Amino acid sequence: MANLAIVGWNVQLSTCNLVHGQVNAGSKPNVIFILADDLGYGDLGCFGQKLIRTPNIDQLAKEGMRFTQAYAGATVCAPSRCSLMTGKHNGHAAIRGNQEVKPEGQAPMPADTFTVAHLMKQAGYSTGLIGKWGLGHPGSASTANKMGFDYFFGYNCQRQAHEYYPEHLWRNEEQVVFNGTKYSHDLLADEAITFIRTNKAQPFFLYLALTIPHAKLQVPDTQAYDAQSWPDDLKKLASMITRMDKDIGRIMSLLKELSIDNNTLVVFASDNGAAYRDQLFQHSGPLRGFKRDMYEGGIRTPAIVRMPGKIPVGVVSQQVWTFADFLPTMSELTGVKIPGSIDGVSVWQSWLSGKAQEHPPIYFEFHERGFNQAARIGDWKAVKMSPMTPLELYDLKSDLAEANNVASQNPAQVERFEAYLKSARTDSELWPIKVEKAKNSPKVSEGNTGSQRQPNSKKPTSKQDASK
Repeated sequence: MANLAIVGWNVQLSTCNLVHGQVNAGSKPNVIFILADDLGYGDLGCFGQKLIRTPNIDQLAKEGMRFTQAYAGATVCAPSRCSLMTGKHNGHAAIRGNQEVKPEGQAPMPADTFTVAHLMKQAGYSTGLIGKWGLGHPGSASTANKMGFDYFFGYNCQRQAHEYYPEHLWRNEEQVVFNGTKYSHDLLADEAITFIRTNKAQPFFLYLALTIPHAKLQVPDTQAYDAQSWPDDLKKLASMITRMDKDIGRIMSLLKELSIDNNTLVVFASDNGAAYRDQLFQHSGPLRGFKRDMYEGGIRTPAIVRMPGKIPVGVVSQQVWTFADFLPTMSELTGVKIPGSIDGVSVWQSWLSGKAQEHPPIYFEFHERGFNQAARIGDWKAVKMSPMTPLELYDLKSDLAEANNVASQNPAQVERFEAYLKSARTDSELWPIKVEKAKNSPKVSEGNTGSQRQPNSKKPTSKQDASK
């Protein structure tokens, strides 16, 4: 039934054609997708953050649309980015977890993988990736340049991206040596500015995959927060996020300067939930869990879209969408067809109208703590910690914090989800199911908020999961 729902959704959207969504030849909008790294749902002012200053991203939300029910592609880095690039969820994507290839890089996607960068190139766009790739190793069939990007500058390897003063970065297929003398975020921001200036006269797609606020906690200065009595690591963390925000402000100012602001779609999101678990900042906001969890705090993303004259202003949307939807959304925007099957659906009409549409089931799996699964169908959310443990069921409409497991009261829904979790995936030699009993999820007293459940110490420190 899930597959039929997805097919029906695609047929419905195909009837929307160019009249309401796609653009005429010669007026193709630029597209900038800004991806933060390990930024929590509650880390931005526009999503409830009280202490970390993010005025430029908050302004994006005021001038565009903010989504309260958007999902990353996965609860960790590589599979989330694979979903964004390919339109496939964790049950069908080539990359379903983090797997390193020594000495540098990660498991590659197959050479014939079709990405959103390929689609944009077919639509006549100049394509650029600046930041972190994490979907192949140097020399593999799955470097950024071989996956549809005309230009690449940044980290090939997500493990090396933990270091903000790197020994080297990559410009296309060549190493650029820095010997630890340059702060990488500043280099990435400057490259983004240069890419936009260089391509201002033609349609461009920029995938700006920033590494902030992922570990390590490194920043040239903490001046913005030196007056605070916080621990030094929290000053660094806040300073990193505010530094990223400032550079996003630079990019938005540049679009206005170049008179391409009204013809540029800007999308902002984070690749997974927050890695940091301090009590001070409450990174997951009202949500349960963090990065590497199947609960909402691990997979919801603080998403924003903005395009003057197209995207409604100041709208807070309840539209459910996920990273797998970005490729088909760009397909509808450009009119370029996607070869083969994908899991995502276009949400372009919802972005244009501000009205939420029904979304087909969403599926997640995670391979680094045994084998975890999660799915959302309507307002129902299921979490299964292992093939050997009972399915947990939550009603997100009345229980956003996933505090009350209502599986025993809803056997029909449990049966529905059990069937879906089995049918939503195909087997993978690289990502086999590990049949082992996982630890039970933490017991929670009824009525607790997500922040109360967080496994924090009393002292506010930046305890985190730095692995990718």
